Amino acid sequence: MTMRSNRIGGLLIVLGTAAAMGTSAPAYGKDEGRVIAVNPQMLKFTKIPGMASCASAATLRGDPRSGPAWVLLRLASGCRVPWHWHTPNEELLVISGQGTLAMKDGKPLQFVPGAYASLTSHHVHQASCSRACLFFNSADAAFDIHYVDASGKEISADQAMKPSAKTRATKK
Repeated sequence: MTMRSNRIGGLLIVLGTAAAMGTSAPAYGKDEGRVIAVNPQMLKFTKIPGMASCASAATLRGDPRSGPAWVLLRLASGCRVPWHWHTPNEELLVISGQGTLAMKDGKPLQFVPGAYASLTSHHVHQASCSRACLFFNSADAAFDIHYVDASGKEISADQAMKPSAKTRATKK
């Protein structure tokens, strides 16, 4: 078994333990009352609509397109998700990687295994990974993403993904 498989397997044990201990979890419609077992080697990571191409996710439970869901979220090395917010409440648990979750009204969270953030609906934040990151992410409603500029005004994904003048200068 590889180190990556061990980490994902360990995460699934932690998640199962948390669920068994009665942590709050939203109802998942068709998943409710079903036993779910996930083999990490069988997970299929796919691109996330509206997000940077360096971000992908594998659904563990629920359907993020239509309601509450648990997903593994992967951000490649050097990936940056610009300032944004989501309609659902979101929980994030770092499994591996190195980076930062910056928050408009709070201290940044340094990504280390086990770091956790609970983000309320419409909470503005951004993420960047200097070394590939893997997260457990849960949302209590359908996934959406709303990008904002420095003043907090909503902007298009295309505008948000444009490299800043500072980023372009450092790449030269």
